[in-house]
Amino acid sequence: MIETTIQVEGMSCQHCVMRVKKAVEGLAGIVKSDVQVGQVKVAFEESKIRQKEIEDAIVKAGYKIKA
Repeated sequence: MIETTIQVEGMSCQHCVMRVKKAVEGLAGIVKSDVQVGQVKVAFEESKIRQKEIEDAIVKAGYKIKA
């Protein structure tokens, strides 16, 4: 299991948090997540999902990943 924090741009409210949480938790391989304004702490099974796929889901939800 991998645990990481992804910094996210464009989140400013609880609605943003819920939107990102829904996008992340809907992915196969996610063990747990903690979404706050500006960041996502996530634990995932790397045999089932890659971090890039999680980041892509966040971007698809309408936010940007901080480099």
